[in-house]
Amino acid sequence: MIMEFQGVSPRIASDVFVAPSADIIGDVTIAEESSVWFGCVIRGDVNSIKIGKRTSIQDLSMIHVTHFKKADRSDGFATTIGNDVTIAHRVMLHGCTIEDACLIGMSATILDGAVIGTESIVGANSLVTKNKIFPPRSLIMGNPAKVVRALSDEEVSSLYASSANYVRFKAMYQ
Repeated sequence: MIMEFQGVSPRIASDVFVAPSADIIGDVTIAEESSVWFGCVIRGDVNSIKIGKRTSIQDLSMIHVTHFKKADRSDGFATTIGNDVTIAHRVMLHGCTIEDACLIGMSATILDGAVIGTESIVGANSLVTKNKIFPPRSLIMGNPAKVVRALSDEEVSSLYASSANYVRFKAMYQ
């Protein structure tokens, strides 16, 4: 379901695949060649959500935001997801920033104010706590999550391959 909230409708590029059971609500922008899979909830009701190009939001993932009180929204947390990002199954993102070319592993949780640097991997079931900022090219794992090591060039290449794979895969559903 694609739903307006208080006069604001999602803005979704024409080639984005949205599964029939996904819910996209309010102030949400989704760029070209991206995909939102079955059972996802993307709820931009009390702040904004921006999803970049060639990004996949996989089955049962939930993306939300933190309410703002100031008119300039400086006291709330929007959610921003960059280009070429793979959000695996059952991920929870809340008021955070995922920079370009990241992979967020299955059932990971990333909380308000956290920033995942470009070309990073967050391991499955990891918990990224509030306001935690990680550098680019990091392998991030654990509860609470921490940098385990830097990613190799081969691992970084696989992030772009994952994104490209989901662009091809979504076309089979359209």
